[in-house]
Amino acid sequence: MKKIRTEDAVGHVLCHDMTRIIPGEFKGPAFRKGHIIREEDIPVLLSMGKEHLYVWENDETMFHEDEAAEILCRMCIGPHMTASEPKEGKIEIRADADGLFTLDDERLIRVNSLGEMMIAARSGGVPVRRGDKLAGTRVIPLVIEKEKMKRAEETAGGQPLLKITPFTHKKVALIVTGSEVYAGRIEDKFGPAIERKMADYDTEIIGKTIIGDDPERITAQIRACLEQGADMICCTGGMSVDPDDTTPSAIRASGAQIVTYGAPVLPGAMFLLAYAPGDIPVMGLPGCVMYSRRTIFDLVLQRLMANVKVSAEDLAALGNGGLCLDCEICTYPNCGFGKRGF
Repeated sequence: MKKIRTEDAVGHVLCHDMTRIIPGEFKGPAFRKGHIIREEDIPVLLSMGKEHLYVWENDETMFHEDEAAEILCRMCIGPHMTASEPKEGKIEIRADADGLFTLDDERLIRVNSLGEMMIAARSGGVPVRRGDKLAGTRVIPLVIEKEKMKRAEETAGGQPLLKITPFTHKKVALIVTGSEVYAGRIEDKFGPAIERKMADYDTEIIGKTIIGDDPERITAQIRACLEQGADMICCTGGMSVDPDDTTPSAIRASGAQIVTYGAPVLPGAMFLLAYAPGDIPVMGLPGCVMYSRRTIFDLVLQRLMANVKVSAEDLAALGNGGLCLDCEICTYPNCGFGKRGF
């Protein structure tokens, strides 16, 4: 491209979008890349403060910003995503399915460290819905060396930087423990709280059973739920260290392998995760899930719904970001809660 005076630009081809801003009224491209400058365009361009323009000169060694943005987009985009058309050198990538969004942080940093190019993505490890914005790509200059974009592609490797793992249908069984609920002394508020959480996903509640604190009965009910085809089992209550709280021992006796009893997350420190044969998650949910808006349950559930197995290391990493600030207006997942874990 070459720089010329605006008054001398008639007949030349514009090599980038020209943005016009009228405060409170309009912001957008007044002229698009590829536009052939006409005599009547000159006063408009000058009113926009454009006394000089870049117009095209053929150069086989360079990419225009739109072409380069498309290359960056191809490095990022994976299945279940869509991309916008280039606009002012930028491309937006959005989700095309509900699922768990993750990204390869190390490769993303390496690409962004090359300079003169950028990929800005939302934090990984969060649930996204169809239409949600995931990332934006662009290069900084109006043109960039083809050789540099080739290095970027090599740095990114052959796999997309971004990933959506779609949520799947789950048959969920609820086991509500507690002698006070079983005896009818208090109303069950735990079951409805779990049902509201499950309503955010494609789930089917195949049964809710209210049981006392008898560990043998809890164990038997877990096994019965597995026989009925449950894909996930949630045991509510009985998770503290009181002598009547026997849910952890009952889960262990069912044959499920304990991943962790306790997690560095508040609310949710007394959370238990186990896997029954066939990788069926069995959870022991602490009391906070009943009354807190967001807890460890939200962070784990989004992964389980995408069939992503959760390890003890995953849960330990939640200590960085595992403190919910209980904001007056909850914006989760668009906040810091749980962001550095998964």
